[in-house]
Amino acid sequence: MKVEFSYLNRQFKQAGPGEDPRAFYTDLIFNDLKEFIKSGDFTLGRKLEEFEEKFARLIGVKHAVGVNSGTDALILSLKALGIGPGDEVITCAETFIATAGAIAAVGARPVFVDVNAEFTIDAGLIEAAITKKTKALLPVWFTGNAPDLPAILRLGKKYGLPVVEDSCCAIDAAIGGKKAGSFGATGTFSFHPLKNLNVWSDGGLVTTDSGEIAAKLKLLRNHGLKNRDEVEIFGVNSRLDTLQAVVALRLFGDVAKITDARIAVAKKYDEAFSALPGFIDVPKRHDNVRHVFHLYMVRAKERDGLLAHCLEQGIEAKIHYPIPLPYQKCCAQLGYKKGDFPATERDCGSIITLPAHQHLTEAEVQYVIDTVREFYKK
Repeated sequence: MKVEFSYLNRQFKQAGPGEDPRAFYTDLIFNDLKEFIKSGDFTLGRKLEEFEEKFARLIGVKHAVGVNSGTDALILSLKALGIGPGDEVITCAETFIATAGAIAAVGARPVFVDVNAEFTIDAGLIEAAITKKTKALLPVWFTGNAPDLPAILRLGKKYGLPVVEDSCCAIDAAIGGKKAGSFGATGTFSFHPLKNLNVWSDGGLVTTDSGEIAAKLKLLRNHGLKNRDEVEIFGVNSRLDTLQAVVALRLFGDVAKITDARIAVAKKYDEAFSALPGFIDVPKRHDNVRHVFHLYMVRAKERDGLLAHCLEQGIEAKIHYPIPLPYQKCCAQLGYKKGDFPATERDCGSIITLPAHQHLTEAEVQYVIDTVREFYKK
């Protein structure tokens, strides 16, 4: 049996007999696009505004500003907050490169903090990393799980530091019913094709309750143009294509359903792997956290052997990520050395990510479980 990490091949097939057509959006989206093309409303169009309005309501904020990608959502958030050369921004040592890359892109210095047992930033270590140059805190909802935002927000308030949420992996995630992207000065989202709400290319969005920040973001994403003839600031071209907003609008109504399906797969994995103590370490789950499982990630004994076994059996397992970000070549000038981030180092040597998307069948989920069990029986 082949179990793919990506669900895109299934998203683009036709719905078969007895299958829920909402799971297969291709024809519906093509029809939407045909109507949209007739309008010629391609740049900052009405469909983009409609998507921004709906997304703001989903998150529970006043404003949502569509941009070119999740990375640009981070970059423009930092720019809107006035962060630039000579500044420091504290973030998580265990995350995708885009988090730190966005900090570097505005000329600031990424300052890394180690993770806790749940793959999110250890809030207890943040205060020691704050200096006079610190200008923002940038926690990550890594894997779609919640960082300790109440504690991080308290630190932000104590030191006068805005919090920018890297919630790019966390559409529809929440703490106590309050959605990811509604806690900080801004929240940032990606609609990359592997996200639970995706478009057909790159896409991103920034959420905020601040009218001032929203207005600045709209200038920044569109060359700084106040109108066709007046330029208020230097900006860039980072608009979310209205065409991609049409795609997102078609999927929008099923976000909760898609997310619930991913959570259901993760729950089955958790139950099965919790019965393998000493072999699989399942992170603690919290009842008040809606963890959306952009990635289903656990720590595994003999990880490399398990990875090879899964791949041999047709299971597209992955590692997110094998090299600690602070030790990547691009971060060499930051001066970090082995031993600075012991929890991240531990994870990079033991984590494995298993397919957990919404289109997996019960048979495929059970096959993944059986394959992992088979490896450890040996």
